[in-house]
Amino acid sequence: MTDTAQESNRSGYRSWLTWLVTILVPVLLILTSVRLLITPLFVQLEYRTPNFPADPYGFTREDRLYWSMIALDYLLNDESISFLEDLQFEDGTAVYNAQELRHMVDVKNVVQSALIVWYISLGAMLLLGIWAYWGGWWEGYKQGLGRGGWITVALIAVTMVAVLIAFSVFFVFFHEVFFDTGTWVFRFSDTLIRLFPERFWRDTFIAIGLLSLAGGLGLGLVFRRGSNKD
Repeated sequence: MTDTAQESNRSGYRSWLTWLVTILVPVLLILTSVRLLITPLFVQLEYRTPNFPADPYGFTREDRLYWSMIALDYLLNDESISFLEDLQFEDGTAVYNAQELRHMVDVKNVVQSALIVWYISLGAMLLLGIWAYWGGWWEGYKQGLGRGGWITVALIAVTMVAVLIAFSVFFVFFHEVFFDTGTWVFRFSDTLIRLFPERFWRDTFIAIGLLSLAGGLGLGLVFRRGSNKD
């Protein structure tokens, strides 16, 4: 094989690697934003946002914080659904009904699958960075980061428009993608709705969007400047 052909092959695989970095960036930024919000701090801040809707069935803020922290813990731990199934209010009634419990199992599966993808993406990005630095395609790696940042900005911009203009439609679409039809619809008196009303989820999607947008803009601007200096 001639030197020209070898160089062409190296250029080809480096291009593919650069595009792999590009694809990983929005995945990593969005899932990092999601992970930052699956925390007690975000829940506490959200319940304290101005005009957050009160529970018409009697939950105080302290009640919401107490029960929501247990739900959050369930999503991140290795416990079975009995972790929530055994919960009772002071009068002895179950905190969650059968449909709510089924949905929480589904939510946990989605969350933990997303976290696995996040860990894999994070590890892959780190390994690609090490390979790029020592393998002679560092400039391509930086190009992939910057390009991935701008792609993230574009994706988030479209999503944010949908969230701000027609959140209810977006919310239904999101659930239809990740959950079986009808399994995520509850009464207003059900615990999940009392803890996490639509306002909670609207703010959550907006927060994910803003965090991802900031990350995408940062990568896009920093590595664009870096390439200009080169």
